[in-house]
Amino acid sequence: MKIFFKRQNLSLEDKKRIRKDRFLLVLSGILFGISFTPFPFPFPLLLLVAFVPYFFVVAKRQTLLKVNSASYLTFFVMSLMTVYWVGSWQSEADPFLMISGVILVFFLPCVMLINSTLFYLSRKIIKKDLSLYFFPFFWITGEYLLTLTDLKFPWLTIGHGLAKFTAFIQIADIVGAFGLSFIVLWINIFIFKGLRSFKENTKIGTIYFSVAALIFVLIIVYGYTKINSTENNEKKIKIGIIQPNLDPWNKWELGGLDKILDNYFILSQKCVDDGAKIILWPETALPVYLMSGTYQNEADSIYSFLRKNNVSLLTGMPDYRIYEKDAPENAKYSETGKYHYATYNSILLLQPNTFEVQRYGKMQLVPLGEHTPFVDQIPFLGNLLKWGVGLSGWNVGQDTTVFKVAIDGDTIKVGGLVCYESVFPTFPNYFVNRGAQFLTVLTNDSWYGKLSGPYQHKEFANLRAVENRKAVVRCANGGVSCLINKFGVTEVETEMFIRTYLVVDVPLNGEKTFYTKNPLIIPILSSAFSLWIFGINILIWMKKKFKL
Repeated sequence: MKIFFKRQNLSLEDKKRIRKDRFLLVLSGILFGISFTPFPFPFPLLLLVAFVPYFFVVAKRQTLLKVNSASYLTFFVMSLMTVYWVGSWQSEADPFLMISGVILVFFLPCVMLINSTLFYLSRKIIKKDLSLYFFPFFWITGEYLLTLTDLKFPWLTIGHGLAKFTAFIQIADIVGAFGLSFIVLWINIFIFKGLRSFKENTKIGTIYFSVAALIFVLIIVYGYTKINSTENNEKKIKIGIIQPNLDPWNKWELGGLDKILDNYFILSQKCVDDGAKIILWPETALPVYLMSGTYQNEADSIYSFLRKNNVSLLTGMPDYRIYEKDAPENAKYSETGKYHYATYNSILLLQPNTFEVQRYGKMQLVPLGEHTPFVDQIPFLGNLLKWGVGLSGWNVGQDTTVFKVAIDGDTIKVGGLVCYESVFPTFPNYFVNRGAQFLTVLTNDSWYGKLSGPYQHKEFANLRAVENRKAVVRCANGGVSCLINKFGVTEVETEMFIRTYLVVDVPLNGEKTFYTKNPLIIPILSSAFSLWIFGINILIWMKKKFKL
């Protein structure tokens, strides 16, 4: 045991080097963190140099342990600064939510070590100086993996930090958020190589800086060209956005379901008076299974309002479905009623001239918050990991739905995302490829107060707009509700935590970008290359181990 606790007698020079390395690693994490909302523009520009201090340290590390120990420090600071808010940290917050937030800050950097591990393995195959050029492939692999499995959490995608840099993100209609991450990392690499070379060879250093500048300029030129060359002559539809500002910790604050509905009707009537044809209510607008048959009076009152005003309603709503046959694999079973059922965090479309309800069940559920990871494989986790507000038992939705809204003889096609789904760079594409003319995000970010999370979540939608060249309409319980145009520019928005409404003119278009049709090119190529690097290292290890 002495070997683990043996004190190292370090020289003064070694101590200075260690302090310098730690400073550089922390600096990289800080530069990354302050590039994200709520820090204003031009802070996103710091992403162009955020990895440079990190590269100065890991480029010198010779073992996997040393590379990953350095990487963990940087990734921890990144995580702490950008997702600290997940624990909510309000007096009303559930203790389990707080614990989840702490676990995430420490666990997420562990997952990100996949990136640095792949980089280290590449140096065993590729010349050390050249291997850094492949670092973006490994980073994108890590970002893509964070969109998969029950532990999916793609919040720290580098491209998301650029959400307010409007001119730069226009290239996302070709490469998406993952491609933006790739570009940013290459700029970092050329700046790093320029700094490292400049003292010894000014000419070589200048060449590296010039390449970084050229990449940046080309992206900006594309962005301004795209913004200034596209006509805005699409047909528009008036949408009413209701921001009820209900306390998520006290769902009955207004005194009961009738009072909550009255609040929605008052705000919705103001939207109708301003010409709205579709009304949006936020995620889980009513804290009941409205269409289960138990709340018929409330459902009737909603339909009465819709018929009276000849308006359609797209609303977030808990949904309870019974399956007499063809139940999905993840359906629950009622021992009492002897039937299968499922509960979904859903969006429902209710229209004035029909009782047919169009439904969409949320497919990308928040780990721990809405869905217990791996509960289908390990059922007892469902009871073990459930936080106080009882949200961790939703079923995963079965398929995307494009809502078809009949208005004045036309059919308007709407893609509806629920909250967290708008964080996934490749998910909204499915709705657009099925014909959605604009995207909506129905959300409730009020759990997190005025911490960074709600503001980051709102800004990430800028990228979803650009990637698909579709307007995005956000309807949030406590804000931020807004209209984002297809260039990722917020045209109008509400303040946080006020009870209000908006009526916005939303452009309709059937455009499908290159990225809409091909969202996985960069992540798949990156993952394939990373898998090849990993496979070659396995073969090398086997050859040494078994002396083949």
